[in-house]
Amino acid sequence: MTLTRRGFLAASAAMAATTAWPRLAAAGEQPLTLNATTRVIEVDGRAATVMGLTNGAGRQGLILEPGQRFRVDLTNSLDEETIIHWHGQIPPNAQDGVPNLPLPLLKPGETRSFDYDPLPGTYWMHSHVPLQEMSLLAAPLIVRRPEDGTADRQEVVMFLHDFSFRPAADVMAEITEGAAHHDMGGMDASAQNPGGMSGMDHAGMAMGGMMTGAAGQMNMAAGGMAMDLNDFDFDAYLANDRTLADPEVVRVERRGRVLLRVINAAAATSFWIDTGGIPARLVAVDGHQVEPATGTRFGLAMAQRLDLEIDLPEAGAFPILALREGARERTGLVLATAGAELRRIGDLAETESSAFDIDLAQEGLLRAARLEGAPALAPRPVDRSHMIMLGGSMQPYLWTIDGRTWGSHKPIVANSGERVHLTFHNMSMMGHPMHLHGHVFQVVNVNGQAIAGAIRDTVYVPPMAMVTVALDAGEAARWMLHCHHMPHLFTGMMTEFAVTA
Repeated sequence: MTLTRRGFLAASAAMAATTAWPRLAAAGEQPLTLNATTRVIEVDGRAATVMGLTNGAGRQGLILEPGQRFRVDLTNSLDEETIIHWHGQIPPNAQDGVPNLPLPLLKPGETRSFDYDPLPGTYWMHSHVPLQEMSLLAAPLIVRRPEDGTADRQEVVMFLHDFSFRPAADVMAEITEGAAHHDMGGMDASAQNPGGMSGMDHAGMAMGGMMTGAAGQMNMAAGGMAMDLNDFDFDAYLANDRTLADPEVVRVERRGRVLLRVINAAAATSFWIDTGGIPARLVAVDGHQVEPATGTRFGLAMAQRLDLEIDLPEAGAFPILALREGARERTGLVLATAGAELRRIGDLAETESSAFDIDLAQEGLLRAARLEGAPALAPRPVDRSHMIMLGGSMQPYLWTIDGRTWGSHKPIVANSGERVHLTFHNMSMMGHPMHLHGHVFQVVNVNGQAIAGAIRDTVYVPPMAMVTVALDAGEAARWMLHCHHMPHLFTGMMTEFAVTA
């Protein structure tokens, strides 16, 4: 078997990662360990104490090899209760990681074990307590496919956060201005039944008729209504815990190929990923493969992920930037060949970026990859359809699903095994990344246009837009369905997908 230099570098990187990313070599060995803990990072020269999910080697996150089970012992080393959700994965409901649905929060010092067969791809894990997620209690969860081990490419993870030096509770209080707090820890059984792709070669997102305002708003041509993009200016935007004042520099091979796994773990920020003019191929979203789409700028909302294949030029330093939507702030990392000159990159772009996917141009172009000639979601009659209305406003700061907040919510119901269509109709002036636990779904309609779209676990619904997703109802249990914008979730923008046998 011939090993190219690029392959040698990839193999060397994989070997080095053995010390950074603990793995199980064979069935029957001890589970991986994961600690919810505090840690200190440096942000623009200032020390900051944040939370984190630390593996047995003291690094953030986990990586599993092809075929490896998710066998993890999670210990709460914080001085407060917590619980961790394995975002996009489909564990048994008891292991899903939502407070009191069905298991309680982990007490300080408590350890809980998890064991399930994971979905392959780019995922992440995070606290399901909003203030803790805003305090960076999150980390990558990478489950490698068999082809990842044989592909002639180097894997790089870019994990994005928005960050404030102020306590998360103070940030949330300023954003919500005293709106009701629907405590994530207060879930109990009684609540079950209560009363385009800009930069793409073949598309290009049309932004005519809109303009970005200085206050983080965008004026929509239809009726002149103002879309709210960002409701808080964070102190910094991080890629792998660093700003552009001191970005991570990843050494790469000349003319090498990189698989960039981008994870948006921000609490309240959508980003554009800009490859600096080097064409990239989008090959997966939310861990699931799509028909490759080529471009230089790709967007992702909170909780979403992108896998980008990038073929690098001869030599040099190549910044990969994450641009805050509707603003000038940016973060990122640098891919650099040996000896390349590294130039300082400012954390402010010259101009504001556009709003993310306001007309669903990007989502509408994505197509699920056909694996071995089979469609991603086999065609079958729809057994049940739900229209889900997304609402809310900035004043008062309150966000709803079907006009209700958590605790007064009305469950969305289905029977296990049914083909279900969920249509999200956003009647508010903010976008909502909608995440369903315990399932993956296929995007099948955007603004009235039927498509065989991407397989996802989180779909972005811009203002005044409609998106329909199709899924097969899974385990009979209560599964969370919520907006992944943390201040929206905090004020109650959550319901449940109640599946019965």
